[in-house]
Amino acid sequence: MASPQNTSEKRFFQANSPGGMPTASQSQRSRILAQITLRFLAIAFTVTAIPVMITAKEPVSLLGLAITPSYKQSSAMKFLLGVNATVFAFTALSMLFVWPLRRSGSKPINYFFLHLHDMVMTLLLISGCAAATAVGYLSQYGQPETYWSPICDIVKKFCHQMLISTVLSYLAFFCYLALNILSVHKLMSRATE
Repeated sequence: MASPQNTSEKRFFQANSPGGMPTASQSQRSRILAQITLRFLAIAFTVTAIPVMITAKEPVSLLGLAITPSYKQSSAMKFLLGVNATVFAFTALSMLFVWPLRRSGSKPINYFFLHLHDMVMTLLLISGCAAATAVGYLSQYGQPETYWSPICDIVKKFCHQMLISTVLSYLAFFCYLALNILSVHKLMSRATE
């Protein structure tokens, strides 16, 4: 009678090629699974960052004036919001193009266009994140040389929500960075075949 350990080992080695390496179909499936997982994560991060930014408001009274800071008062924050919405929409759309790539006979041009899409989304995300980070830094620490005072000590809740939204956008950026690395790896492996 075969032990459970021997049976599982036998199944593992049967699933691999004779050299013990994963077969091409297993490698293809794991790449597609990674593509889908990273795209779902990018969707989740961007779709979460949007309402966090939109709902960030904290009314304060300064010198008798009622002020309610909002993302609408900063072009960088509006840009990041637009980037998150664009990346969300195009990532959801890209899921339709990832599915056909699961076949081993997919054309290399399909991988190229998907990689091009991923590069554009990565660039959009990093530019939006960089702009928001610069504004966030000025809001937190100010810039005494130009007489910009920090405001985050006055509107802590607002700044905290802006920080959360920016961090979520950075997480989406890292998902797309990983997608770019996967795409380049796939294109390089196809070029050497």
